[in-house]
Amino acid sequence: MLTGKQKRYLRSEAHHLKPIFQVGKDGVNENMIEQMKEALEKRELIKVSVLQNCLEDKDDVAVKLAEGTEAEIVQIIGNNIVLYKESEENKHIQLP
Repeated sequence: MLTGKQKRYLRSEAHHLKPIFQVGKDGVNENMIEQMKEALEKRELIKVSVLQNCLEDKDDVAVKLAEGTEAEIVQIIGNNIVLYKESEENKHIQLP
């Protein structure tokens, strides 16, 4: 689990990121989760956009993505979700 200080740091790091995934009306699926796992391994921190036509609640989407990718939810702000997972080979974020 992330501490408050670590989440604050990750939020500041994620501020300038653009969402690299979008969750639409089909919701969360296995293919999307696999692609996110790969992206998290490369980047450690990703931003996901929940589109207006998504039938699921953004909080439910965030929980499904976090469980599927074994990542931490850093923040849900507006329709964006920020996820963090420590990389095994490409560590570049030093948590405080």
